[in-house]
Amino acid sequence: MTLLTFIGMIVIPLVSSPLVYLSGRLGTHETILHRRSFLVRGLALLAILLAWIPFVLSVQTFLAGNVQEFNIEAIWLRVDGISLLAAAMILTLGTLVILFSGPYMAGEVGEEKYYAMLLAMIGLMIGLACAGDLFNLWVWFEGMAISSYLLVAFYREQAASLEAGMKYLVQSAIGSVMVLMGIALVLANAGTLDLPGIREAVNGADMNRFALLGAGALFIIGFGVKVAIVPLHTWLPDAHSQAPSGISAMLSGVVIEVGLVAMLRALSVLPGFSLSWGLLFMAFGALNILYGNLLALRQTMVKRMLAYSSLSHIGYILLGLGIALYSGVELGAQGAFFHLFNHTLMKGLAFLSVGALIYGLFLQNNSHASLTINDLAGTAQKYPLVALALSIAVLGLGGLPPLAGFMSKWQIFVAGFKTHDNWIIALMIFMALNSVLSLAYYAPLVNMMYRKAPSVQVLAGKQLSLAIVLPLILMMAAVIVLGFVPQLMDWVTIPAAQTLMTMFGK
Repeated sequence: MTLLTFIGMIVIPLVSSPLVYLSGRLGTHETILHRRSFLVRGLALLAILLAWIPFVLSVQTFLAGNVQEFNIEAIWLRVDGISLLAAAMILTLGTLVILFSGPYMAGEVGEEKYYAMLLAMIGLMIGLACAGDLFNLWVWFEGMAISSYLLVAFYREQAASLEAGMKYLVQSAIGSVMVLMGIALVLANAGTLDLPGIREAVNGADMNRFALLGAGALFIIGFGVKVAIVPLHTWLPDAHSQAPSGISAMLSGVVIEVGLVAMLRALSVLPGFSLSWGLLFMAFGALNILYGNLLALRQTMVKRMLAYSSLSHIGYILLGLGIALYSGVELGAQGAFFHLFNHTLMKGLAFLSVGALIYGLFLQNNSHASLTINDLAGTAQKYPLVALALSIAVLGLGGLPPLAGFMSKWQIFVAGFKTHDNWIIALMIFMALNSVLSLAYYAPLVNMMYRKAPSVQVLAGKQLSLAIVLPLILMMAAVIVLGFVPQLMDWVTIPAAQTLMTMFGK
């Protein structure tokens, strides 16, 4: 196993992080400061582009059927369908966010810290997705939490940003402690922390099922904080709305999804409880969908509304996973992983579109004001491309055909009917009704942008640079193409679903 074919996905961003930070600390002269900003951005973009090389090589190795694993002592890293899907999501959104952040973060105090922590978070998330033992799963998880906390509280001179960061830190710390307690219970009963080793030990001896069930409960609560499972979600709206727009996209698009991957890894080592986890996932999924929709309906701040809508989309994913674990219908897991990827694209597109408007309407006018729904009035007249991108993002999130969001929701819907279980079919109808309900808060955004006279903020808005607009064009194209040709993602969603079913003994 060479460095480039696997470990490079993790190592390149992590090693680049301190280099980017140090390059941003060179000199204090005004001319040097200006050049330093371009240097920091360029190095960060170069680092994330280089990380695509080992990813592509790793995909080739995986599709060829070869095993990819790496270990030093008790540290195990492995590549499977789920970790490849997560890496694809992280690198895709991470690349576009770094490109978008160039003009958006230009001139901000601590710009070099922003890119350094963003690269570190990307490397840590890929490491988390590939973790092959419980303790290092927790270490990667904790590293991701710390780096994301620093990015949430980036605007440290703003009280609301510090409050959001502190709320996120405290709740994440409590969740991490619970995960560690669950790991301790597993170690006490299995005598090892290697994931395959735990499964073998637990299957080969009489185990204390109550202790394992307790460990599972601790994993669900601990990781559930990061996944934003209701009622463990209270950090999410503040963190999403107060972070820089690129970080809002990362939090909603990949951080909560990678937390879900960590939860699945941890629960998979506890055999005999798949039905229980399936029922819990479906119950929490239904709760998340309804609660997220109802809270999103009340919002006037656009980023806060998008944050609450993330709760409902985590609910759709949990429903698909619950169907697969409870009924053994693999299509449920495939639909869930497809929606995981689509949510990364659609919510990333939504937050970056909102960020583009914040940049044009506020940041370039030396203001850090929040974007409200009323501020969107008439934006299509001055920013037609951004208005189109935001419209496609929210309509895709609402499940409108033929966009990507509809196709992944449809897969979950079909999987539910394939179970021939009346309760699950009722859940699918509930899911469909809630998808329609979500249009009640998505559609007014589109209406405001296209049918209203331009607001004062829009009239005073400044032009957007290519680096801001290009990521929107790419993600918009992806959302449309995957809606028409969803089979393009089968190469990774099918292996991810098969990995999940194997992990849980289905």
